[in-house]
Amino acid sequence: MITQKNYAAIDIGSNAVRLLVSTITEQKGREEIDFRKTSLVRVPIRLGEDVFKESIISEKNIERMVDTMQAFNLLMKSHGIEKYKACATSAMREARNGAEVVEKIKAKTGVEIEIIDGNHEAAIIAATDLHELIKNDCNYLYVDVGGGSTEYTLYSGGKTVASRSFKIGTVRLLNNLVEDGTWEEMEKWVRETTKPYKDIDLIGSGGNINNIFKTSGKKEGKPLSLAYIKKYNELLNSLSYEERVMDLKLKSDRADVIIPASKIYLSSMKWARADNIFVPKIGLADGIIKSLYNGNNN
Repeated sequence: MITQKNYAAIDIGSNAVRLLVSTITEQKGREEIDFRKTSLVRVPIRLGEDVFKESIISEKNIERMVDTMQAFNLLMKSHGIEKYKACATSAMREARNGAEVVEKIKAKTGVEIEIIDGNHEAAIIAATDLHELIKNDCNYLYVDVGGGSTEYTLYSGGKTVASRSFKIGTVRLLNNLVEDGTWEEMEKWVRETTKPYKDIDLIGSGGNINNIFKTSGKKEGKPLSLAYIKKYNELLNSLSYEERVMDLKLKSDRADVIIPASKIYLSSMKWARADNIFVPKIGLADGIIKSLYNGNNN
């Protein structure tokens, strides 16, 4: 006998807003739980563009957020969602009117949003299938590149050794809103934190590295090499925005942010002396689903 339930996760990032619907299947007598992605909707609302420049979310984007949350609410209704959680990251966190926008969305749509910090974000992502990839006898530097921040977690012996969040993201870099000192601080932290460890592999997450992996033609579970990331980074920088959209078939809101993202992944690999980067299909939304399930079953 099997039981199924539908959970939803809303991830409000600096570059886009996502709704993930997952069907969770349990079978009596079996320990293994099946988490299946039923639907993923992505809306390119670039909140970071407002916030990192003006420190507030514009009226236009507040309206778009209200419309999007209304649409997400209807989709959740259609999917028969039992439980959901909406999390907002760096853009909402830094917006002077972030709390006000959360209240407005709740009043107009009924959707409740929780603004989370970088550490909470990293902890939610760690609730995903990340542990299945991490071998006890290996060292890994996990890198999650978002629109507003980059999160690092160092794993060794299957345990978390160190973690840090930096206000360096694709939307910030694109708008020249990152000071040299912040970039240097990030480089110093990665170099010093990984120095005692030999043979480190990177684990990358975020829409941009997923896109780079997809175009590589590699089988799931196989890593991308430093040489490949370097070559792809050179290709991206050699093309105009229009060529990246037309020739590489990138979405218009991906074709610009993918350049600073590839720079972060490439730099991180060099700083950590890593030859490979693994790209599992995980992110904040997957972590939200897992934490909702674990919260229900603990």
